[in-house]
Amino acid sequence: MKKTTLLIAGMLALSMGMLQAADAKTNWAAKCAGCHGKEGKGDTKLGIKMGARDYSDPKVQDSIKDEAIIKALKEGVKKDGKQIMKAYTDTFTENEIKELAAFMRTLKKK
Repeated sequence: MKKTTLLIAGMLALSMGMLQAADAKTNWAAKCAGCHGKEGKGDTKLGIKMGARDYSDPKVQDSIKDEAIIKALKEGVKKDGKQIMKAYTDTFTENEIKELAAFMRTLKKK
């Protein structure tokens, strides 16, 4: 009986929009910071190994268009035929991908 009640409550919450997707900062911390770092510097052990860019650098930020960021998140990134960043279309919604791209822009230092 308790399981049925919890299931119904969960379904109602979903249908009423009470459960929301994680925000971009949370998604960054969970899926991006491992390589790109909390502050986007790409200075993690894995980030250095994979050649992650320093997104806190204004020159790097200015060299990348939003469309390229979104494409990388959707399709992943390959270098020399090797997958260096996985695609996140199965992980994030279209809106979450756009929010991650916007969040990445906030990492730019002046």
